[in-house]
Amino acid sequence: MLRGGERVLVALSGGPDSVALLDVLCELRLTLQLTLSAVHVHHGLRPGADADAVAARRLCDRLRVGCRVEHVRVKQAPPWEGLEAESRRARLAAFERVAREIGATHLATGHTADDQAETVLMRLLQGAGPRGLGGIAPVRGNRIRPLIEVRRADILEHLRHRGLAWVEDPSNADVRFLRNRIRHDLLPFMAELAGAPVVESLCRSAAAVRALVADLEARACTELARVATHDGAGVTMDVAALEAVSVELAAEILRQAAAAQGETRPLRGAAQRAIRELLAGAPRRRAARLGRLVVERSGRRIRVGPPALPSLPSRTWIPAGALDLPETGQRLTASLLPGADYAVPRDIRRVAFDAELLPAVLTVRARRRGDVFAPFGAPAAGPAAVRRLKAFLIDAHIPRWQRPRTPIVEAEGQIIWVAGVRRGRLAPVTSATTRVLELTLG
Repeated sequence: MLRGGERVLVALSGGPDSVALLDVLCELRLTLQLTLSAVHVHHGLRPGADADAVAARRLCDRLRVGCRVEHVRVKQAPPWEGLEAESRRARLAAFERVAREIGATHLATGHTADDQAETVLMRLLQGAGPRGLGGIAPVRGNRIRPLIEVRRADILEHLRHRGLAWVEDPSNADVRFLRNRIRHDLLPFMAELAGAPVVESLCRSAAAVRALVADLEARACTELARVATHDGAGVTMDVAALEAVSVELAAEILRQAAAAQGETRPLRGAAQRAIRELLAGAPRRRAARLGRLVVERSGRRIRVGPPALPSLPSRTWIPAGALDLPETGQRLTASLLPGADYAVPRDIRRVAFDAELLPAVLTVRARRRGDVFAPFGAPAAGPAAVRRLKAFLIDAHIPRWQRPRTPIVEAEGQIIWVAGVRRGRLAPVTSATTRVLELTLG
């Protein structure tokens, strides 16, 4: 957790766990050359909140630690997840804000082994998956929990021995909250029933689950680096690559794709089910939400990325030099070349036209409703001569999210190139061509 020399911000509620945590870190301050600060969050939700803030300041004065009291406003209007969850969200945001402002490298919280056991049981009752049953991680990002293997009874004994006072939050005794019912009723009952140290057993189980999850995450990161493509649409990959591994590993690869784009919040049950439906090929009209991102499948491709992708506006282009398309991260390049001995390219991202048969100005745009396309090489007559562009893109296996972003190059109302997919029939290069217009999509 700490190697020495760090600047640590301690979350100080004033309760026994956080008071003991601050005291222990102060004892280690010289040995580990730590720079310590404390932050107390004032929620303003109960009459004793002011007194708690005063107690926190007094403790910090006694221990010679700088203290910040942060007043927060807890959301109490819909949509919300309940007072307890919203208070926690406001508190964590305040912790992170103060940590950034003072340059703290670590945020220490006073979670104990009892908190770990309560969390594991609560998540088990809520139907959590492996990541939830792993409980509270001792280290996650910049957060550390130095007391996570210490029992609450030992903490109280330590505080009495040190002559340190603490405050009690009356809400901790309110059994209307699930965690408190687990703490006061369920855990003691389980210990009596089993005749064994239940808290320690639950903590060992959580540690074993965390180890398995860590191994799964490491394997998923390796696979993601191997199979994923990072582009303007987010992270995309072939379904075949995900079908080659187990469903659980494939689901974790998608979760890691979201994490690589900054979405690290735990996935709810609905999101987990949606991911598995997509992997199974179940048809979904809409993309599944992964926090602020989405995951969607189109044919044999899967994308994890922003829900709304930048559209491709219409541009006029005098085909000379380059035309940047920042919305898709692409660039069109034009070159005029002599027709003599010109070899027509076979790369779908590079096409050639008879320059004399094209207008001086082209249009580059996104597809539109009702677009039709006459593909090069198709019969000159019959139903395949001119096709609906939408059907053509589907048959060409262009993913749903990429179709509105595929550049369409148009000459006087006729599509001459579906960029990167296929050129149109207009202005072919022949033995009579004197000047070639070569277009490249990069």
